[in-house]
Amino acid sequence: MDYGLRFSDPAKYERALRRAHELVISGVTRPEIPTPLAESWRRSMALGISPDQHSPRHLHDPADVLQLRREHPLQQVMPALQDLLADDSSSGRHLLVLTDASGEILWRVGSREALRRADRLEFSEGADWSEAGIGTNAISEALVTGGPVQLFSAEHLVRTHHDWACTAAPITDPATGRLLGVLDVSGPLDTISADTLRMVRCAVRVAESLLVTSDGGASSGAESSVRASRRGVARPAAVSSLELLGDKPAAVLTDGSRVPLTLRRAEILALLDSRSQGWSAEELAYELHGDGGTPQAVRTEMFRVRSMLGDAVDSNPYRLAVGLAGCSDSGRVLQLLRKGLVAEALAAYSAPLLSRSGVLSVQLLRDQLDLAVGAAVRASEVEGLLVRWLTTDMGAGDAEAVDVLGGLVGRGDARYLAFRASSAPGR
Repeated sequence: MDYGLRFSDPAKYERALRRAHELVISGVTRPEIPTPLAESWRRSMALGISPDQHSPRHLHDPADVLQLRREHPLQQVMPALQDLLADDSSSGRHLLVLTDASGEILWRVGSREALRRADRLEFSEGADWSEAGIGTNAISEALVTGGPVQLFSAEHLVRTHHDWACTAAPITDPATGRLLGVLDVSGPLDTISADTLRMVRCAVRVAESLLVTSDGGASSGAESSVRASRRGVARPAAVSSLELLGDKPAAVLTDGSRVPLTLRRAEILALLDSRSQGWSAEELAYELHGDGGTPQAVRTEMFRVRSMLGDAVDSNPYRLAVGLAGCSDSGRVLQLLRKGLVAEALAAYSAPLLSRSGVLSVQLLRDQLDLAVGAAVRASEVEGLLVRWLTTDMGAGDAEAVDVLGGLVGRGDARYLAFRASSAPGR
């Protein structure tokens, strides 16, 4: 059986697995079902799980799970996992699930449609997805093997799970090696890709690194603070503003320090700054990368941004936190224009928006800012403002501003003639 078919031809791979499933259940060995997987099926059936079973065992009511979450050490890493892997947008198709060490589901995140699909299987908070709870699945296999697992269609024991592809990996306490829970990503068969397993493993590493930083939640707050200070680990200071004009973007913190931003992160923040209602991962992926963009790549980058800038960025959707909205230098230019303070806006407009960015959406924002400032300066009909605007990189080619200046100072004025020459076509 060609394992790669699950990505290249999932329908063909599914058909072969379903045929093999029926044979193995009846006692016939098939190469499509590896021996360890077949053994898991036998263990599950010996525990009373039927391939026709629908409902898993439920250990707690959903209301009781809320308290279990608050007491669980993975509570502190769930936001990061959600940033990296979840998709609860209206078009989201996969589900992010986090269990405890026994396989009981404590968290799940997904779109309404993904949650509805999961509800039909009772793949919900409080349900037991160990072998004893519902038979062989990716979560149970991660618990049994202690490593990452990917199950596709009829590799699951229970037939109602054959429309699903699931990828899971255990999360352990870095200090003790104790199993804390299992991270799982599940969805329809066509949602799986060659990168899914890699992303789940990467997310587990991120979670475990955060547990190291916070001492795994095992010690008291005071003890954690002492140990964190000894390691030099500290929560980043709050962001007070963003510098997006020019070619050296940075975040300015409340303590006065500047955190340099890579061009990609600055582009993301510029887009967030431009839209108060926020962006989905899919929208950002398209704006930044075109048709080749993936939401997963954006979630990974957004996790890094949020790790660096603390609470400056909200998720679901991604947008600047309330206190930071409009606090960029480019946003300040627009605010001054809206107040009619043209001279102040022109003084604040020190350089083009992210002058090194070639992303089309950022270029459009840059052009819009140029147009807004230029239109305000021209409408002011103030000689000094026009001259100042025309001497900037942003206004140097503004032929309309040159014409307005000529009407004010005369067509024979040396300044008008110089600006006219520099703004002439082909110059």
